[in-house]
Amino acid sequence: MDIIIQSPGFKASEALESFTREKLNKLSQHSDKIIRADVTLSKGPEGRQDNNYCEIRLEVAGNDHFAKKNGNSFELAITETIHAVQHMLEKSRDKENSHRHPDPVIE
Repeated sequence: MDIIIQSPGFKASEALESFTREKLNKLSQHSDKIIRADVTLSKGPEGRQDNNYCEIRLEVAGNDHFAKKNGNSFELAITETIHAVQHMLEKSRDKENSHRHPDPVIE
């Protein structure tokens, strides 16, 4: 999976980028169809406590998934956003599996 991390308005630390990559790589356990993850980390308005935002657009063969979350820290925002995308992948996989394996007909 190709991972692109952008942080307009500030320079993300190497530790933050490493944390993001580590978390995103775990998503490959849920789907082998992931092509790329576009991550945007941004700061919201000053004065708010939870002004760290993370957006993830996950390019998956067939469908793309998008989630945006915020938190007190970038690590929290990243974790929550990945959790949301993971949930989308699971729902998509379950939906795909239900179409492939219809319930047996009972007569």
